[in-house]
Amino acid sequence: MKTLVVANGGLGNGVSREALSAALEEMGELETLIMHPHKPYAFVTYRYRSEESAQKAHVRLNGEKLECRESSVTLYLSYVNSVTCKEEVSVSLPDGLVLVEDFVSQEEEALLLAAIDWSSTNDDFNAKKALKHRKVKHYGFEFRYDNNNVDKDKPLAAGIPQECLPVLERCAKNKHIDVLPDQLTVNQYESGQGIPPHVDTHSAFEDTILSLSLGAMTVMEFRHPDGRLVAVVLPGRSLLVMRGESRYLWTHGITPQKFDTVPACGPQSPAHTAPDLRAYSNLTLSKRDTRTSLTFRKIRHEPCGCAFPSACDSQVSPLAPSPPSPPSLPCCHADAALLEEEYVHRVYDAIASHFSSTRHSPWPRVCHFLSTLPAGAVLADVGCGNGKYLGVNPEVMAVGCDRSSALVHICAQRGFQAFVSDALSVPLRTASCDACISIAVIHHFSTQERRLAAVRELVRLLKPGGRALIYVWAFEQEYKKERSKYLREHPEKPSPTENTQAGSIQEAHGESSIHTSGHLEDLQDATDGKLSVHTNRTAFNTQDLLVPWHLKEGKKRVEEEFREVERGEESTKTLGSNSVAKLGCNPDPSTGFLSNTGCGSGLDTSAATRSPDSNPSACGDTTQTTSSALKSPVFHRYYHVFQQGELEQLCSQEAGVTLQSSYHDQGNWCVILVKALGK
Repeated sequence: MKTLVVANGGLGNGVSREALSAALEEMGELETLIMHPHKPYAFVTYRYRSEESAQKAHVRLNGEKLECRESSVTLYLSYVNSVTCKEEVSVSLPDGLVLVEDFVSQEEEALLLAAIDWSSTNDDFNAKKALKHRKVKHYGFEFRYDNNNVDKDKPLAAGIPQECLPVLERCAKNKHIDVLPDQLTVNQYESGQGIPPHVDTHSAFEDTILSLSLGAMTVMEFRHPDGRLVAVVLPGRSLLVMRGESRYLWTHGITPQKFDTVPACGPQSPAHTAPDLRAYSNLTLSKRDTRTSLTFRKIRHEPCGCAFPSACDSQVSPLAPSPPSPPSLPCCHADAALLEEEYVHRVYDAIASHFSSTRHSPWPRVCHFLSTLPAGAVLADVGCGNGKYLGVNPEVMAVGCDRSSALVHICAQRGFQAFVSDALSVPLRTASCDACISIAVIHHFSTQERRLAAVRELVRLLKPGGRALIYVWAFEQEYKKERSKYLREHPEKPSPTENTQAGSIQEAHGESSIHTSGHLEDLQDATDGKLSVHTNRTAFNTQDLLVPWHLKEGKKRVEEEFREVERGEESTKTLGSNSVAKLGCNPDPSTGFLSNTGCGSGLDTSAATRSPDSNPSACGDTTQTTSSALKSPVFHRYYHVFQQGELEQLCSQEAGVTLQSSYHDQGNWCVILVKALGK
């Protein structure tokens, strides 16, 4: 056999193509090296004397450490029969989007960078903004972050620098613009910094927007409200032109990360297309460096009359925003997978950093379970989130997996072993684990069959005699006359947009035995099959629902990466090697997992509210709306809350496992399962 799989040696855990190739080529000439985006493994095939080279690599590299820039990984090699790879494809750029590479020369680039005086402190003159983790400077007009607009009656003393005029004249000559801009926003990003997905405020700026990239390369992501996603690699000295649909309807942003996933060779895509980085296999990692963007815009003095009223703050009434149109309950496996992709996976990838910052306190009863494991035991945390349980018992060999590559990246940064995986198909050997935990995961599966499949996967991983701990969110938030901390103290005063902080919730005292009921009442509302939207911190009136996450402004900002959300700032993008930003700000509240009744706020792509254990607090990160009268954007996450006895009933359908105990813990139903001996 000549083909090997290199586990723990993929783009998803920070291994670049160059580093892995160098190690593998010492064993022989490579024929193919396949590295899929966001996957922690790779496939290699040798060319000449292939079996001998593969055997040499298997012997010499298996278990060896590979140094990869800022970290090291241990490689694990195994033989595979064959590998098939899909044909690499391109996707069409959004309508109206044009990328011009090498638009300015290196000499012009140096001249433009020198023209930006970051040392000046005269705010009235240059409207310099000292934002957290990013430098921003305005010319011509100041962009106001308090209302995401410009004061059109108060031009700045400093207009667009003279050094920019030759570039703008060239843009006009090449028909990229019809009129010269009168406003410039300069952003300087260091490695690891970014900007949330957003649509530049319609009422503030005219149609065409120019974004000139200077310095390092970055990757940008554009997302349509219908879910289409286009990743665009922006080389240094390139010009991005947005007009029409790409300017008014598609969101754009940059994921805050230190590495981008890019084609190993510069993609020679036809005009108006870009490589589909989600399907490419010939990829590598590109380390970010300092990037400066110059975004040129023309101030708008009349209301916007664009052809996209659902996304336009000039055309949507702030007094009567349209409510989001929830999706329907799935009727088949395919529908369920699509629902979970949009209302679970994308949300957590999009807002992972903030989720992590609010999920730092392990729950006592989960910790107690972990503390009972003997030294050397193998633990799998399926749906590990930010890995807060992976380090609770340092005596065990703990490994985590999560569907969100952004959360897995956070685990890696904390020094934990974790990989990207769906909870329905974990790439670990059968009967390889002494214990498994599934904390606040199974309630995100949208059908009974998929919830049962998740339980079966946990049991498959267990050794005979191994134990699994499962937590799911409970329909009964009041149990034995004790209200969970999730419920607000004064239920007679509901506030649909109230945000809460989980993580400080105390565990319920006393363990109880909960028996499976004969039948479970169906509490789903008769709403034409549509999922209902839950009002945060109130009792449930249905089992299948969408839980909102409200992005608020002016509160304590937990995630500083996006302390200021520049809706009207630069044209940018979200994609990543280790952090896959799956979010697209959806200005049309009738579609998508994100409703933006305010039409065009910038959104934090680095946080999630997954209900750690598992009360899904609706606390949101910072944002700014296009108008103070418009509401903040809202994420919606799918949940199936479990009734008393339902979790036990679900687990009883899996043969070869017994229920050791079950209990209610602060608004969660919990079970401990034991795999039968000989299974």
